[in-house]
Amino acid sequence: MTTRNGTAHALTSIGTSTVRSALVMNLVWIGILKFEDYEVENIQPLVSSSPLFAPVLKKLNETELAKIVGITEIALGSLIAAKPLAPRASALGGIGAVAMFATTMSFLLTTPEVWQEGHGAPKLSMVGQFLIKDSVLLGASLLVTAESLRAIRR
Repeated sequence: MTTRNGTAHALTSIGTSTVRSALVMNLVWIGILKFEDYEVENIQPLVSSSPLFAPVLKKLNETELAKIVGITEIALGSLIAAKPLAPRASALGGIGAVAMFATTMSFLLTTPEVWQEGHGAPKLSMVGQFLIKDSVLLGASLLVTAESLRAIRR
């Protein structure tokens, strides 16, 4: 019984570290890409059809908005990575990531190209497939936030 508990604890620890590292890598890498012209073009249909971002596009151009999103992603990834030194900062980064991925999940409802037309039951298009992966990143953000909050209490 003790061996199973020890193995489960070790796997939980390794899994959580892997999830945290992967989340940080995704946020920072994709944040850096927001400074590339092709990525500005890629996010255009998502933000222009979003009730949250469309008004922002009226004040900023697409390139400026992409840079703000990129800086936000890099900052959140960096905060999440800071857990060993600053668990409070990491928890704040995790909460920010939860909010960000909940927002990107809303694009499933607002982006016209998400569903394949004329294929019967709802089928995701390439855009929909791109967006649905954020559900995993949302879950990862919740897990690393919880782990950071536990570390604060210790």
